[in-house]
Amino acid sequence: MVLAAQDTLILEEIEVPEYEKVILATDDSVGLKGIICIHNTSLGPTLGGIRIYPYASLDDALTDAKRLARGMTHKSAVAGTGLGGGKSVIIADPKKEKTPELLAAFGKAVHRLKGLYICAEDVGCTTEDVMIIQGVTPYVVGLPHEKSSGNPAPFTAWGTYRGIQSVLKRIFDDESVKGRTIAIQGLGSVGAILAEILFWHGAKLIISDIDEAKARKLAKQFNAEYVPPHAILEAECDVLAPCAMGGIVNAASIKKMRTKAIAGCANNQLLKDSDADDLLRRGILYAPDFVINAGGLINVVQELEKEGYQPAFARTKVDQIYDQLMLIYGVAEQNKFSTHKAALEICSYRLKYGIGKRSTPLYFHHSNHSL
Repeated sequence: MVLAAQDTLILEEIEVPEYEKVILATDDSVGLKGIICIHNTSLGPTLGGIRIYPYASLDDALTDAKRLARGMTHKSAVAGTGLGGGKSVIIADPKKEKTPELLAAFGKAVHRLKGLYICAEDVGCTTEDVMIIQGVTPYVVGLPHEKSSGNPAPFTAWGTYRGIQSVLKRIFDDESVKGRTIAIQGLGSVGAILAEILFWHGAKLIISDIDEAKARKLAKQFNAEYVPPHAILEAECDVLAPCAMGGIVNAASIKKMRTKAIAGCANNQLLKDSDADDLLRRGILYAPDFVINAGGLINVVQELEKEGYQPAFARTKVDQIYDQLMLIYGVAEQNKFSTHKAALEICSYRLKYGIGKRSTPLYFHHSNHSL
């Protein structure tokens, strides 16, 4: 069903079970082929980043968008943002095929959804890119302006640190990271900050990244042990912190893990939901990724409040990730199932009964627009 056609931009709805709305946006004149995936709006309009990636096929792009949008629903519900779950992907090589015209065309697609989906930067999409998009739609966050939230990475890193403290508290009845061995996979914008936080709090670090030169430099800076990427998941440690790509916790890797807990900021760490059951059987405590890595989302949502962004309030909300995780561990233990299932059960309950549903308007201060 074609929803809209103006100039050369075409929006077509794709029927996908369990998703409220999935839109294929194409504009052949600028090489745009993208997907906007709306998973659930029970608690409010959806918010999620734009991932620009050279997917091998439309099916691959749709699979990624669906997984990411669903994860945003769960993340928002647990974090109490008063928003729903959505995500978008653009099939393009961000280094070669991303153009201002392509971004503007995608912005028009976002605008035609009238605020149902609010976009932000993500993998392959920069602050400069979303600045182009906001030229055609107000439904953008993470922009550089007076009431903006700025770089979300420190907040994601701090939330991950609080999550690491929660697993240590659960295992050792002591949340201190001092003297504990933490293995970090991935030293990007969040992983590198997490390593610094852990260093200053006395942790023993094992680190790895596909950029070996960067990893070795940080290893020297933070008195860490460097291991190559293929070895990090098998490192003997108290906590393994995946901070790179998803799907790394799977049937094969779980058998080789020598950790007491998994607590990291990567999205979609489990390849399958059933992998959480394997972790439970092995006695490895798992901090569900969509709970522990919600700091960036919590931070950026604050810029949509009427008063504008207030970092101290964002910090307080991110600190509460610790409490949410402790609640999840308790529910899992009481019901004798995985922490992942416990987190999903809490999400389902909040969605079903509208707990945390948004009751105040969203303010887009860069455009003097409210929703």
